[in-house]
Amino acid sequence: MDTAPSRDAGEPTYRDATEADVPELVALIESAYRGEASRAGWTTEADILGGQRTDPEGVRQVITSPGSRLLTVERDGEPVACCQLEHRGDIAYFGMFAVRPGLQGGGLGRRILAEAERLAREEWGAREMHMTVISVREELIAWYERRGYRRTGRTTPFPYGDERFGLPRRDDLVFELLVKELP
Repeated sequence: MDTAPSRDAGEPTYRDATEADVPELVALIESAYRGEASRAGWTTEADILGGQRTDPEGVRQVITSPGSRLLTVERDGEPVACCQLEHRGDIAYFGMFAVRPGLQGGGLGRRILAEAERLAREEWGAREMHMTVISVREELIAWYERRGYRRTGRTTPFPYGDERFGLPRRDDLVFELLVKELP
């Protein structure tokens, strides 16, 4: 009999981040997207972007801005994931989504996304969830499409030259808007 804990062991708990969480959340977000640690998961951006994904100032801004929250997901009191939710009238914006690389692929991300959608709908009355994804991230976009998001074809430029968003390794990066109606 296999007694090893599953990758999805332990029920996650959800809470809003506080400023005291900033250092741990920056480390979590960085580990999910950049550098060698990110390669343990499937959402790495290490091949298209170097440098940082975020910084303490960016995380603190999400936590403290009116109409914004950074939902922190914990297991046994330890942060294992997070996501940004921003209230924009009938629309909620979803971003800064990070799951610890070793926990990716086990269903946790799907559960967090569903909880974020529920919160946006029930607490803010949002009718749609919006997000932007780097358009060359086809596997990630496909994952969101399987969860009901649709590509809009609307893009915004990647902020080349602004190292707060990373160091591009390609010259064709743009953000594409994905949208999902929240029933």
